[in-house]
Amino acid sequence: MKKIFSVFIALSVIITCARAQNVGIGTTSPAASAALDITSATKGFLPPRMTAAQRIVISTPAEGLLIYQTDGSKGYYYFISGAWTSLRDEKTYTSLTIGTQQWMDRNLDVATYRNGDLIPYVTDPTTWAALTTGAWCYYNNDPSNNCIYGKLYNWYAVNDPRGLAPVGWHVPSDAEFTTLTNVLGGASVAGGKMKVTGTTTTWNSPNTGATNTSGWAGLPGGNRWNDGTFNVIGNFGYWWSSTASVTDTAWYRYLGYSFANAYRENLTKTNGFSVRCVRD
Repeated sequence: MKKIFSVFIALSVIITCARAQNVGIGTTSPAASAALDITSATKGFLPPRMTAAQRIVISTPAEGLLIYQTDGSKGYYYFISGAWTSLRDEKTYTSLTIGTQQWMDRNLDVATYRNGDLIPYVTDPTTWAALTTGAWCYYNNDPSNNCIYGKLYNWYAVNDPRGLAPVGWHVPSDAEFTTLTNVLGGASVAGGKMKVTGTTTTWNSPNTGATNTSGWAGLPGGNRWNDGTFNVIGNFGYWWSSTASVTDTAWYRYLGYSFANAYRENLTKTNGFSVRCVRD
């Protein structure tokens, strides 16, 4: 009888809290602003745990839904703006307004697609050269280059339907890059306005025409050629657009240490270039 009475009291507390529209676990005084207030100094909160396959078939997930993925790219994922986003890879990018566009303040640095799927990290040059799907790498396979220049991606990662850019951003089209260079006075001078100044830690001398008056802060992150070799860090920076040229090539822009131009070219999609995103 005593045990039944204790259970009845516990249930009464929960029901009373529920009626007040906030429930306390470990406390009889849940915060008024919390629907659920969990208080403990010895235990944590454990959300639902599931595989990636189970996560992606959740029916009509609510905005803000949180789960822990137990396989693949393990970690916490939440649902926002119609897509699953990994908390581990979520980064804050500052918007930089140039004309009517809002650009990222630095190169992209993600290792998963927008839905949380892992983008393969490929170091072997032969494997890289044969790719027809998305991949990324550090310049010269050296992680120390990441903090300054970000990652290098092949165009297959740029074009993957799972989305390379974080929520609220996209990889600029060829036309959007043209809009940028036109606002900066045309391609013949825009490169200087897009490059950081100086020749001590980033661009090699002479860094012709560099003023960075746009704030775009372009850096010479080099590239990974389609044969898997690395080249020209300190001399050139390359940025993919989302626009294909022909079947095997896509458009990109590049800046250089010895000129003020922002050049437009197309190369094979297996090349590894930097990515700079623009706001949706």
